[in-house]
Amino acid sequence: MFQLTLASAVLLALQSASGATLKSKRADTLPITLDIVNADLAPDGFTRSTIVANGTYPGPPILATKGQTLLVTANNQLTDPSMRRSTTLDFDGIFFTGENLYNEGSPFVTNCPLGPNTSYTYEVPLGEQTGTFWYHSQLSVQYLDGLRGPLIIYDPEDPLADLYDVDDESTIIQVGDWWHNSSVPLLQQFNDTGIIPVSDSGTINGVGRFNGGPEVPFPVINVEPGKRYRFRIINQSVRSVFTVGFDSHNMTVIAADGVATEPHVVESIEMLAGQRYDVVVTADQPVGNYWFNAPYVGGAASRNPNQNATLNRAVVRYAGAEEAEPEGPFTAPATEGALLESDLRPLVPEVAPVPTHNLSFSLVVTDGKAIWHINGIQYIPPKVPTLVQVLDGASNETDFNENENTFVFPPGSVVQVDFPPSDDDDAHPFHLHGMNFFVVKSNTSEEINTVNPIRRDTVAAGQAGTTIRFVLDQPGPFFFHCHIFWHMQAGLGSVMLNDPEGTRAVVQPTPEWEALCPAYNALPPDEQ
Repeated sequence: MFQLTLASAVLLALQSASGATLKSKRADTLPITLDIVNADLAPDGFTRSTIVANGTYPGPPILATKGQTLLVTANNQLTDPSMRRSTTLDFDGIFFTGENLYNEGSPFVTNCPLGPNTSYTYEVPLGEQTGTFWYHSQLSVQYLDGLRGPLIIYDPEDPLADLYDVDDESTIIQVGDWWHNSSVPLLQQFNDTGIIPVSDSGTINGVGRFNGGPEVPFPVINVEPGKRYRFRIINQSVRSVFTVGFDSHNMTVIAADGVATEPHVVESIEMLAGQRYDVVVTADQPVGNYWFNAPYVGGAASRNPNQNATLNRAVVRYAGAEEAEPEGPFTAPATEGALLESDLRPLVPEVAPVPTHNLSFSLVVTDGKAIWHINGIQYIPPKVPTLVQVLDGASNETDFNENENTFVFPPGSVVQVDFPPSDDDDAHPFHLHGMNFFVVKSNTSEEINTVNPIRRDTVAAGQAGTTIRFVLDQPGPFFFHCHIFWHMQAGLGSVMLNDPEGTRAVVQPTPEWEALCPAYNALPPDEQ
C-alpha cells in the first residue's frame, strides 16, 4: 500500500500504481500483487478486451496456508474506456472480524471502489480457516469481464488427508460462463429488456468452445493410475448453474464452501454461482482418456446461437495414454447418484443455535424490467458506504435509505432467514459475506435439520424453500445477496448490520482506506 503523503485524497486518485506492499504487524504474511489490467484474450477462440488480474483468465491462484495473513496489493491499471475503470476485490468465503472488516471488499458496503492508476492493499488474516475459496471483482457485474481467480488455504493437519494423494495447483478446477461482449453494454441490454444476456460459452480453467468457433484444444487434467486426487471445483460464473462429473469415475465429496464434510460418494454435482466443492477422485480405470463434463444452464440457449453447453468439457488423461480426445460422444452427468445438499453432514457437527431474530425473504421480479425485490424493496447501493455511515453515527434502520435494505441487530444475535417456497424457476444462490451459515432446510429436501446441518456461505433459495441461520458475533455490516450478479445488480441484496456501537469501538480504518471514497467520488463518471 502506498503511503498517504498528499493532503488531498483527490490527488491520491491520480497517483500511479506502485505495487508497494503493506507492512503488517502479523508474523506470517503472504504478499500477493495483482495488477488489474485490460488484456486481449480469447478463452473460447473469440478475442475480446478483458479485465483480468496479471493478464490471465482466470487470475493467478492465491495459495496460502492456515494461519497466514494475505497482503493482497491491487494495482488498478485499467485503461479501456468501454468497460468500468474502477474496481474492487472480494474474497469469497473468507471470514472477517469487525476490526478488519474495512478490508472486506464489498463496494458501498465496506468500502469505495479503487479508481484507475491507484493501488490498495487488502490485509486479510486467514486465522483458522482452510479450504477452497475464490476472489473476484464485486463492482457491478465487472467480473463478467474476467476478474476472478482461486484462493486456496491448505491445512498442514488436514483430518481428511489420508483420503487423497495429490492436492496442488493442478487439481484446481474452475468453471465459469463467458461472454463475447463486455459487461457495460450487456448490463445496458439487461436494463433495457429485463432479460439477462445468455453467455456465449462456458469455460473450464479458462478454456471453452462455442458453436461455429475454432476448436480450441480442451483443457487437460493429468492423472497417474492408482492415485487419489483432491479436486477443488469452483463455480466462478456470473449466472450459470454447472453440473459436473467425471466419466466412469465417482466423486467423494469432502468439503462444501470451505467446510469439511463427512465423505459422501456421488456421481454428479449441481453447482450454483459462487459454490465450491472439494471431491476425491481415484484414478482406478484402465489407462486412457476420459471426459470431465461440466454442462451448464443459464437462460434459454435459443437466445444465443453461440451457446452449446455440451462443449464445456476437459480431458482426464492417464499417464501413458495417447494424446487424444476420449472416444464416444458427450454424456451428460448422471442424474441418478447426483448430490443432494441435504445429504451432506459436516465433519465437525454443530447444533444450529436457537434464533433470536426471524426474517422471511420473498424474492419477486418486476415483469419485463431489470428490477428484483426482497420483500418489496429493491436494493440500490448507497453513495456513502454502509460502514462509513456507521462510523459517522448511523445506528438504526431509519438512519439508512429504504433501498439500502439494511437490517440492524444487537450483538450476539442469531438470525434465521426463511426463503419460502416459490414458483420461480431460478434457484437463487444467496451468499453471505464474512461468515458461514447453518443450512437448517435445504432446497433439496423437506427435512429440517438443527442437529448437524451443513455450514456454508452460498445456498440455493428456490422452489422447495430454504432456511438458514447465522450468528452475528462480529460487529459491522455484512452483505447478503444473490450471487447471480445480474440479480444482485437488479436489487437482490441486503445488509446485515450487527452492533453499530460496537462497530465504532472496534473498526479503525487506515488513512489509505479513508482516502478511497473521496478519491472515487472525485473521478469523472467514465473512470468510475
